[in-house]
Amino acid sequence: MTPTLVGRTELPLPCVRRGKVRDVYAIGDDRLLLVASDRVSAFDVVMNELVPFKGAVLTQITAWWLRQFETEIAHHMLSVDADEIVAATPALRPHVDQLRGRAMLGRRTDVFPIECVVRGYISGSAWKEYQATRTLAGEALPDGLLESSPFPRPVFSPATKAESGHDENITVSRMREVVGAEVAETLERLARRVYERGRDVAAARGIIIADTKFEFGRAPDGRILLIDEVMTPDSSRFWPSDQYAPGRVQPSFDKQPLRDWLDGERRAGRWDGNAPPPTLPPEVVAATSARYLDAFRRITGAPLDTSALS
Repeated sequence: MTPTLVGRTELPLPCVRRGKVRDVYAIGDDRLLLVASDRVSAFDVVMNELVPFKGAVLTQITAWWLRQFETEIAHHMLSVDADEIVAATPALRPHVDQLRGRAMLGRRTDVFPIECVVRGYISGSAWKEYQATRTLAGEALPDGLLESSPFPRPVFSPATKAESGHDENITVSRMREVVGAEVAETLERLARRVYERGRDVAAARGIIIADTKFEFGRAPDGRILLIDEVMTPDSSRFWPSDQYAPGRVQPSFDKQPLRDWLDGERRAGRWDGNAPPPTLPPEVVAATSARYLDAFRRITGAPLDTSALS
């Protein structure tokens, strides 16, 4: 069966924002509908092609994690059942096929303007800065780290949030200035707890969560809730533990096939790294989809039910 592919959604609800992947709609004053599309971006450019099942993987893996934590971490999720969501909001009924598997109904919060990044291993932008200055966001790191080395203790590394382009790493002291010392301490404590719990769950399934980012918001009753996506292949670096070796870039369970192909196009001079992107070969799209589905299966212990998404 052919999967239902969802790019841009047009639902009969007020649209709050459109990100690189998610379209977010308001349902009344107290709830949001987050719809994860099959859009995919790399190097801050959104591709023209859609990746089958990607949106469903992001939504369903988030829902799986939130269920694991719900006795200890308050979160925003109310439902990921499309029929349940449509029953509560009948205007969505003509769009139920677009929502199935990829929509999450959540509590609306005042979002803190901080990405709460927790890094268990040094990679990506952190590795680049470390090579140059032996620091992360200006704060000293231990000497002698190799690329992909584990930190002696996970590093809490806040960042500003960016709708487009890269988030910017900031110091914890700068975070305190933005959200206040008490909130900053709470966000760090919660982010560390979720990361360490997720890291241990994933390790038992043969996956290293090298780093990940979280978002939090304050509910009308004053509680701080974990919101948005949680430890997905888009918000995290997942590495297969049986192939891990420090001192190099690691294979990953995300859009690595896409990045590798685009890197080849840049080296060959066929793409300058900016929009518009090149046309993706079908095999690259298929390989990227397979990587997301594999991450879901490994983390949750069961394959995604794709029959309901076709």
